Amino acid sequence: MHVTERPQAPVGSWFAGPGFEPAPGAAGPAAGSPPGTAALPGAGPAPGAPAPRPRLICFGYAGGTPSVYRDWPDLLGPGVTVVPVLLPGRGLRLAEEPYTAMEPLARDVTDALVAAGHVDDYALFGHSMGALLAYEVACALRERGRPGPGHLFVSGSRAPHLYGGPADQALGDDDLRRLVHDLGALDPDDRVGGSYLERRLPVLRADLTLCARYRWRPRRPLDCPMTAFSAVPDPVAPPDHVEAWRTYTSASLLHHRVPGGHFYLNGPARLPLLRELRAELTRTAEEREPSWTY
Repeated sequence: MHVTERPQAPVGSWFAGPGFEPAPGAAGPAAGSPPGTAALPGAGPAPGAPAPRPRLICFGYAGGTPSVYRDWPDLLGPGVTVVPVLLPGRGLRLAEEPYTAMEPLARDVTDALVAAGHVDDYALFGHSMGALLAYEVACALRERGRPGPGHLFVSGSRAPHLYGGPADQALGDDDLRRLVHDLGALDPDDRVGGSYLERRLPVLRADLTLCARYRWRPRRPLDCPMTAFSAVPDPVAPPDHVEAWRTYTSASLLHHRVPGGHFYLNGPARLPLLRELRAELTRTAEEREPSWTY
């Protein structure tokens, strides 16, 4: 498939920072924060300050923004730097055309991560489409001879070879609205959320196009441990489709099931996920040996 090249965006634009778009109904910056300062320091600490380790590089779901990760630095604690990836078509990049093919997106995200120095002692987290993108970025980094992630966390996502198929990108606006509501992202009577959804329809359609066009390319398994999270119930990624991630690592995979449905990441059901992330990310090297298997 021919892919049209696009100019590479500045490195800094790929990572959410002050001024990123908040989620519908989300609280603003903490009291006393300087004007325009968001709660999520996506690019890490101030220049000259030592970066907490490791970095957790976070990829959002189709149509989503990095605002879903806005309070993760506080919830995960000072031992982790949260780095949300800001894709075109949202937030401060709203005027940019979103990607509709995985290959150029994974390439450009990988370029930005390398240029920003984020691929040293890092882990990847992705929810739904974000998990697929995290996997492709991990493969791209390996192909370039770069260090792999210390851990890959995938959430609400079927395994890569199960993507593709029905052309969700052909859905009309009413169908997209119904799909989002049926998955539990918004209450049909939520006017604030409904307005937000209307603004997100073009980028949601582009992301669904990307997922529908995706075809897995066989490669050897990653060598990092993985943790997979299944939301119950979740018609997008049922447990057996999440379990299929097991063959994508030569290390080990731990599979958790959490309540809350496909968009559990937006509510209190995310707390078990955050506890697991913190436990794994703050585990010492000695505690990780010998390799554990599940």
